[in-house]
Amino acid sequence: MQHLTDRILFGAAYYHEYQPTSRLGSRDLAEDLRLMKAAGFTVIRVGESVWSTWEPENGVFDLDWLQPVLDGAHEHGISVVLGTPTYAVPMWLARLHPEINADRATGQPVGWGARQEIDYSHPAFLFHAERVIRRIVERYAAHPAVIGFQVDNEPGNEILHNRQVFERFVDRLRATYGTVEALNDEWGLTYWSHRLSTWADLWTPDGNAQPQYDLAWRRFQASITTDFIGWQADLVRGITERIGRDDQFVTTCISYERATVQDEELVRRLDVTAGNPYYRMQDGLELPDARPFDQHWTTSGTWALYATADRMYGSKQAPFLVTETDAQAIGMSWSNEPAYDGQWRQAAWALVSRGATMIEYWHWHTLHHGVETYWGGVLPHSQEPGRVYEQIAALGADFAAAGDRVTELVPDSDVAILFSNESKWALEEHPAFSDSAQGGDAARGMPQPDRRSFQTARDAFARGAFDAGLQAATVHPSQLTAVPAAEYAAAHPVLVATAFTIADDAQLQWLEAYAAAGGHLIIGVRTGYEDEEGRARLQRKPAFLAEAAGVHYDEFANLAVPLPVDAESGFALPEGARATVWADGVQVDDATVLVRYRHPHYGRFAAVTTRAHGTGRVTYAGTVPDLELAKALMEWAMTESSAASTPWRAASPTQTVTSATNRHGERVRFVHNWSWEPSTFALPEAVEDVLSGASAAAGDVLELGPWDVRVLVSRD
Repeated sequence: MQHLTDRILFGAAYYHEYQPTSRLGSRDLAEDLRLMKAAGFTVIRVGESVWSTWEPENGVFDLDWLQPVLDGAHEHGISVVLGTPTYAVPMWLARLHPEINADRATGQPVGWGARQEIDYSHPAFLFHAERVIRRIVERYAAHPAVIGFQVDNEPGNEILHNRQVFERFVDRLRATYGTVEALNDEWGLTYWSHRLSTWADLWTPDGNAQPQYDLAWRRFQASITTDFIGWQADLVRGITERIGRDDQFVTTCISYERATVQDEELVRRLDVTAGNPYYRMQDGLELPDARPFDQHWTTSGTWALYATADRMYGSKQAPFLVTETDAQAIGMSWSNEPAYDGQWRQAAWALVSRGATMIEYWHWHTLHHGVETYWGGVLPHSQEPGRVYEQIAALGADFAAAGDRVTELVPDSDVAILFSNESKWALEEHPAFSDSAQGGDAARGMPQPDRRSFQTARDAFARGAFDAGLQAATVHPSQLTAVPAAEYAAAHPVLVATAFTIADDAQLQWLEAYAAAGGHLIIGVRTGYEDEEGRARLQRKPAFLAEAAGVHYDEFANLAVPLPVDAESGFALPEGARATVWADGVQVDDATVLVRYRHPHYGRFAAVTTRAHGTGRVTYAGTVPDLELAKALMEWAMTESSAASTPWRAASPTQTVTSATNRHGERVRFVHNWSWEPSTFALPEAVEDVLSGASAAAGDVLELGPWDVRVLVSRD
């Protein structure tokens, strides 16, 4: 689609209907569009939040209110992404059909007054949703401003416990397992006397404690979200195809931490991935950074901004759209960290460097009412352009200058890191890790579970790769096994698979084959421990990989405090490196020990080992490495792999250097300085500055100011 390749789409969500005083068609609309045009905006998103405006009463539609916005946008050369308004239902629908309210527990509806309180699999909801979607899309699909559609908004917020959802879950189990006897065997329901005599015996999920049930329930919930978004996408495509608009995309905006999102499956139903990377600004983007910030739906740390972008690219292994990101302060009224000068440019170019083809802020004008009153927009409450507008306008000028040389980028990667949604769900319901290192629950004298155990393990390696100056790709299990292991090893010489606990035999065998074919496989804790049903495997751990790794273990422990470690076999380890959170009791059978615990008990076990396997290598990390250990491990992994070294590495601790290939086959380089302190970078080859057009020779020195970024194309 040409509008996704000509240049980076740049803009914001626009809600003229939220204005407290102005009416559509007034001077304010024209002024908004003038300011957008002056800031280099090329796209706005509209319409996705106001079903009650589109349909103020049951079956009574008001579709004309958006016409002036679309007409005005088109006149100003601004494209439009039109949203379907199904994530926030009108109150007349809530009154007529209270049964569509989402139950967070059986028989306990969440109530109304927020958003996304809906059982979006309920037939009554789907009837009304289809009706309003059809009316909106049929009205505006032919408008020349509309380049695409966003169906719904940040789906997957609730795990639905409505009775009809549970009954459909039982139907799914019946179709999957066939008989209750088969389910009894597969789930091990002899335990605690849970064997079923009939499907009617299955208990509701509220009081469930069995992990096999939990995993099936989470898979089913994710399928509801995927089916709902896919249903909307098909509905919209059916309308656009009838009128001959084959140039419009269909997407949804993903909030990746939502409970029922399985992103790699969800995006199969969409034309392009889109998501909402929100991140802490100000000192949250400073390098160097030794702070182990917790991650939530917002991220903290420059490394996490890149990791989020890599995850978005990894959903489809393709360029993606940013449908929402920080315009100013994000979150609620107590979270106010508007960016320092230059940080908007830096963050946007970081996202583009990892494959973003649209940067769209949430939102244009800061709202004057509602729960998001203090979630800052491009314009402040006064609606007078200020510092934020000026900074974002400078970025708009960047994108205009760069044109199509930064679109459809394929990011480079030194290491691939596995992301398993199913393992994430399993470790959320039955975590491996605890907060024992922080003292746990003093009142109960017991540690409390870390329900982000999967992310805790995976983030350690993602952070380690970033701190080592490496570029990381995110990959999902289904994407791995779709490619021959030897082919993947040739393209991705280092692969990290940690906390990959929910895996079938074929997936684990693929990992072994990857190493045998020349890849360097780094296995982390819990990988190969359970099967696809969440059952602990009978084999020595890590199952299917113990022989290739040359190690096995039978016991494991949560670490109350980080443990110091010592290097062996010439491994380079910085002073103060620690093993954290967890220790597998790794017994060495036929491997080289790289790192060992410095502890009177745990010293008998290896912390990190390595072994040549086939033409590749398997490294086993039986702990969650701290920042220093993770960085050292990733640096060493690159020296042991077949990956070609590059002179394009950060010249100071405040810098990042990333790269990608554009649609013209050019290698694009991005050099960032994430600090108040200026820095310099000596060019290893001749380049052209994409933004200024200036040329520089190999050996020339770039001067980077505070919070600065340069975008370069290699000329050698």
